[in-house]
Amino acid sequence: MQSAKMRMRASAKVFAACSLWMVGLGVYFLFLRPALLPEDPRFMGSSMEILLTAAPGLLRWLDHVFNVMGGFMVATGALTLLVACRYLANRARGTFAAMTLAGAASVMLMSATNFMLQSDFRWLLLVPAMLWISGLICYLREEASGQVFPE
Repeated sequence: MQSAKMRMRASAKVFAACSLWMVGLGVYFLFLRPALLPEDPRFMGSSMEILLTAAPGLLRWLDHVFNVMGGFMVATGALTLLVACRYLANRARGTFAAMTLAGAASVMLMSATNFMLQSDFRWLLLVPAMLWISGLICYLREEASGQVFPE
């Protein structure tokens, strides 16, 4: 029989995958993402040249903004992993509400915003939102079935 500590529920596995995605996206924003993607000036109805002429410090400023955002993504991913590995297994009070709020404020808002912006990546960025929702559904199903994996 497998040890309870070694078994992870489906919800924990889904949220662990989400957390790794968040950390990866944060690393991308910290080290790889250009300040402006080709779709950014297009959305603003401008060109890169016009934007850089109008705001010469824009790229430098956006680098700082994306560093902060990337750091928050890495932090959110790390905390999501902790919740997935510890709090989901313990069925800690408030976990579902916290995960719902965290998902709404992070992956779901990001996905909705990218659809509003008509981002080239909108369909790809729908995946983590759907994954998060499936994690919440798994959590509720586990609770309803009485599936408990005590430590």
